[in-house]
Amino acid sequence: MDMHVIWFILLGFLLAGYGMLDGFDLGVGIVYPFARTDDERRIFMHSIGPVWDGNEVWLVTFGGALFAAFPNAYAAAFSGFYLPFMALLCALIFRGVSLEFRNKHPHKLWKLFWDLAFSLSSIGIAFVFGVAVGDTILGLPVESHGDFIGTLNDVFKPYALLIGLFSVAVCAMHGSIYLYLKTEGELQNRLHSLMWKTFGVFLIFYMISTVVTLITIPSSIANFQHFPWAWAIVILNILSIANIPRSIFMNQPGYAFLSSCATILGLTSLFGVALFPNLLRSTVQESWSLTIYNASSSETTLWIMFWIALMGIPFVMTYTAIVYWVFRGKVKREEVTY
Repeated sequence: MDMHVIWFILLGFLLAGYGMLDGFDLGVGIVYPFARTDDERRIFMHSIGPVWDGNEVWLVTFGGALFAAFPNAYAAAFSGFYLPFMALLCALIFRGVSLEFRNKHPHKLWKLFWDLAFSLSSIGIAFVFGVAVGDTILGLPVESHGDFIGTLNDVFKPYALLIGLFSVAVCAMHGSIYLYLKTEGELQNRLHSLMWKTFGVFLIFYMISTVVTLITIPSSIANFQHFPWAWAIVILNILSIANIPRSIFMNQPGYAFLSSCATILGLTSLFGVALFPNLLRSTVQESWSLTIYNASSSETTLWIMFWIALMGIPFVMTYTAIVYWVFRGKVKREEVTY
């Protein structure tokens, strides 16, 4: 067993889990301005209120696993993305606080401030994550010791900004489908139209991002020659995307949501295939890239972490399943809502 490869796959699993779960949380915040009344805003918030903090456990676990398994890549990434990640941290804090504080005071300006904080922080989080993905595929100026030697201009390149916008579009689509599942009545009818609009925006950015990636970074499909089975991921990803509008048209929002989850899983898998075995590609010299081998912890550490993960991940998945089962069903406006 190659523990370096196994941990690369485990990190991908954690990242996909975070994208599928917290992705719709962020999406609810992104489409939050489409709520017309205070009651609708409270329903939007309450739809994710019982689950958003549990969903972020996947991000915390991903960060901890990256730090323990590939500390050199962790250090280089946080060095390169220091300011964006600090902004990301502030956005994560403001999003959580806005959920808890919005209805602590009845004044309109108070609610307006936290409404803006909730929506803008959700957009910012999705955007920064997308920029990080784009930069990881594109590469960053990393020198021979694994240190980032660039500037913010090397982080916020046009391609990375495009992937950031694509990430926002993915979350908006995912969130609107989730809201349709959790609401009813007039609000649900309006969300049906919103699902189509967010899917249309997603599809546009998906096609543009795919074309630009193939033209700008032809090496992104180099691994398909070594791993022909990866084409199955491409086919399944296209099928999952195609099933979203079919499910919406057939009024099967549950299948649309599952297809949206499968789309995020497919995109994450394709990201991993394009990146492997690199964790952070160096644009200075290819041999200076941080890979799963030269950026990893010792073999002993990887094995110890592997057994800990085997015991810990089932608890996280069980907790997640129980929470979603307990808070299943439609969201209604009540005094105890957010």
